[in-house]
Amino acid sequence: MRGVFITGTDTGVGKTVVAGGLAAVLRRRGVSVGVMKPFATGCEWEDGELVSEDARFLRACAGIDDPLTAINPVRLRELLAPAVAAERSGMIIDLDIVREAFEGLCRRYAFVVVEGAGGIAVPVTDDALVADLRAIFPLPMWVVARRCLGTINHTVMTVEFARTRGWDVAGIVLNGSDGDEDGIAERTNPDVVARLTNVPVLGSLAHVPTIDVGRGRFAGLADAFGAQIDFEPVLRLEPGV
Repeated sequence: MRGVFITGTDTGVGKTVVAGGLAAVLRRRGVSVGVMKPFATGCEWEDGELVSEDARFLRACAGIDDPLTAINPVRLRELLAPAVAAERSGMIIDLDIVREAFEGLCRRYAFVVVEGAGGIAVPVTDDALVADLRAIFPLPMWVVARRCLGTINHTVMTVEFARTRGWDVAGIVLNGSDGDEDGIAERTNPDVVARLTNVPVLGSLAHVPTIDVGRGRFAGLADAFGAQIDFEPVLRLEPGV
């Protein structure tokens, strides 16, 4: 299997935009790419089913027609950590179902982009964190982080914790800043983060005003991602790294 697992230093750092951007640019390159968001919280009811806007956005970016249930097997209403939302709703999260969904995508696509939930230490079951899912998703990892002041601490801790759980952290993407507003922290953080983690910073994805995850709008995302993020190394990684 070939692909990448995308985590973040926190919730709201832009994992969905980065995952969608990678899927969109690979699609443009002619790569058969699938997408997955194994766990989604804050889902809305539509026609009697819980639906994740993030999963729908990823599907649109990849240009595929898989059922959302295949892309997003665990859907929860409350915007909480998956384990907490599941407990409050009386649901038991079955990781075997997550594994089966991922393996199904791997059979259909040459490359699979998986977006994790929140940060790497977020609990997805009573006894498993996102960091503990390496056996289900034997993929290299990208870490999405903010560009602003404070990101050095959060990114270094995320990378180090991921390594203790056996992940190969293959790249860091800094996300969400407008270059016209960059201060000293934003200009110096990439080099410092790369040096302290010994992980390449693949680029900084500036804010694209035409992108709206909730409305499924991704115009300009492939162009911006392709121009600002060095995604080529992930295509050269051997399956199962």
